[in-house]
Amino acid sequence: MEILNSNQIDSKIENLANEILKQNIDDIVIIGIQTKGVVVAKRLSRKIENIKKMKEQIPFGVLDITLYRDDLQEAGADIPTIKDTDIPFDINNKNIILVDDVLYTGRTIRSALDVLKDFGRPKSIKLVVLVDRGHRELPIQPDFVGLVHHTKNEVYVNLNTEISDRDTVTIEE
Repeated sequence: MEILNSNQIDSKIENLANEILKQNIDDIVIIGIQTKGVVVAKRLSRKIENIKKMKEQIPFGVLDITLYRDDLQEAGADIPTIKDTDIPFDINNKNIILVDDVLYTGRTIRSALDVLKDFGRPKSIKLVVLVDRGHRELPIQPDFVGLVHHTKNEVYVNLNTEISDRDTVTIEE
């Protein structure tokens, strides 16, 4: 069942950008969590830059949490697929906008916080998610949310990239 179409996803990301800008956070950097969080983060970054009519791009990073996961053995992966982590700037005393596509148990975010700790000590970390599924296992809550849809069913985010040819968010029935 589709819960967001392409236009709705774009609208949610624009709303997230406006909510972030209302906070007047200085010295921000944006970091997307692999894989789909990176796509959402790139779109969010572009929206913020366009709204503010910025001439320079917001510093942008990519974070892979694979080796920090606490469920590698449960997932049955003997050799995990490790993606790129690329944070080409100093995060010390920066305000990080950490972006993921879906928030569920909070374990991915806990892993992301562990990775970021290895890069330095940011001034703050604000969590942005496109969809919040609820049902947390850890005390982690987003600061900015596109859509709250409490479900234990799987949520699939398909974003127009080399992986998918359209933007949709669907829920397993």
